[in-house]
Amino acid sequence: MAFDLALGALAALGQAPWNLWFLALAALALLCWRIARARDPRQAFWHALAAGFGQFAIAMSWIVEPFLVEPERYGWMAPFALVLTASGGALFWALPGWLSARLESGLAARGAAFAAFMVLSDWLRGWIFTGLPWSLTGHIWIGTPADQLAASFGAIGLSALTMLTAVLPVIFLRQDRGPRTALPGAILSALVIATVWSAGLARLAQPVPPDRPIQLRLIQPNATQALKWDPYWSEIFFRRLLELSAARDPGRPGPDAVIWPETAVSFLLEQSGSAPQDIANHVGAPVILGIQRGEGSRYFNSLTEFSRNGIGEIYDKFHLVPFGEYTPWGDQLSAFGIRAFAAQHGFGYSPGPAPRILRFSALPPVQPLICYEAVFSRHLISGPNRPEWLLQVTNDGWFGQLSGPWQHLAQAQLRAIESGLPLMRAANTGVSAVLDGHGRIRAQLGLGVTGRIDAALPSALPPTPWSRWGDWPAVLAALACIAGALSHRMLTARRR
Repeated sequence: MAFDLALGALAALGQAPWNLWFLALAALALLCWRIARARDPRQAFWHALAAGFGQFAIAMSWIVEPFLVEPERYGWMAPFALVLTASGGALFWALPGWLSARLESGLAARGAAFAAFMVLSDWLRGWIFTGLPWSLTGHIWIGTPADQLAASFGAIGLSALTMLTAVLPVIFLRQDRGPRTALPGAILSALVIATVWSAGLARLAQPVPPDRPIQLRLIQPNATQALKWDPYWSEIFFRRLLELSAARDPGRPGPDAVIWPETAVSFLLEQSGSAPQDIANHVGAPVILGIQRGEGSRYFNSLTEFSRNGIGEIYDKFHLVPFGEYTPWGDQLSAFGIRAFAAQHGFGYSPGPAPRILRFSALPPVQPLICYEAVFSRHLISGPNRPEWLLQVTNDGWFGQLSGPWQHLAQAQLRAIESGLPLMRAANTGVSAVLDGHGRIRAQLGLGVTGRIDAALPSALPPTPWSRWGDWPAVLAALACIAGALSHRMLTARRR
């Protein structure tokens, strides 16, 4: 068990901000071997459960941060949150271990089945209980040329790459002949990585359309979460937003639009009065911002535009964070004083209707993603009416200063690669960034930095293969692998 925990912890080091993908790959290869040689499904289950716990305990250690914003009130919950999150994630590793061991059809088939089940598990994690596709095995490639594979096969395709290259040495291994028999599989694994890496470099080297003649300004006010809603400090943060937005550089034209982060202001949209016009006049450009709004007894985490004409189109976040922005069965639990953390009004936010494309003043059509929504590739709008860019406004102050904000940024990079669309990211405390359609970071502001980014809007790339067929090729490949393992088992049983 201790060895499996250590393997999981090593696998977590492939995630941002550590990005040690080679350590993660080695750890997953050893785990595949441990699962393949388990004496029974129960032992395989415990091997995978322990490794999964180690992985999620390290990779998602940032989950304690929201409870430390008000430690005197919620601090006691932090260790429970980490244990429960790691345990829940571990089950998504343990079940593939148990299922693959049930095949009982030899080292190679069992290892391959485990790898395939892990790919399916990563996919299902994006759907079950509203989904949490965080810390996928495929995320270890983000920031390397191999991440360009996501343009064809998405994040789940990257998971397939991870598990394929991890299991190949196990497939070739012959226990009766010693560990040297795994060498051909290791060489083949290296060749697969080299091929994908080279293809990624080739894609990155292709000419890209020139940037749009549109200048955008991203504002990072660095409003510390513990002080964000304090009346005294919220006034300071608001003035900081205005000063950064209205600043002018000698010899450079002003921005065509300014973008503020999620829940940028302390007042509700319906209480804004003349603020939209006043802010736009002061800044000298329209301002796109995250703001809360109420509608009867319901409250929404929203995004809109403030311009000289008033309030523009409104988008309401529809994929909310469970227990962060809403509490399941919240209307009933509110009677006991149980409410969501992030919502500042009522007992949580209500979801908006669906993803949508907005059209702001003099800007190309855009799909907004508020914070957590950028974690889900399935929410990206594709087809003939796809947007021309993506906009993420977020308040990563909840995620602390360690791994969480960097992992969130990495997943935004994947959304840009999958869609081929540039992504502008305005984060309250960081990391704000400009991403092109290849997911490359053109500019960024680090954690805990107060500042602004002025940048041209990159042009969209042509629709990617992934935007046409989604995750299905990777999912079907995993299912085919499992079907092959089952067929092998049936043939072996007949021979007996």
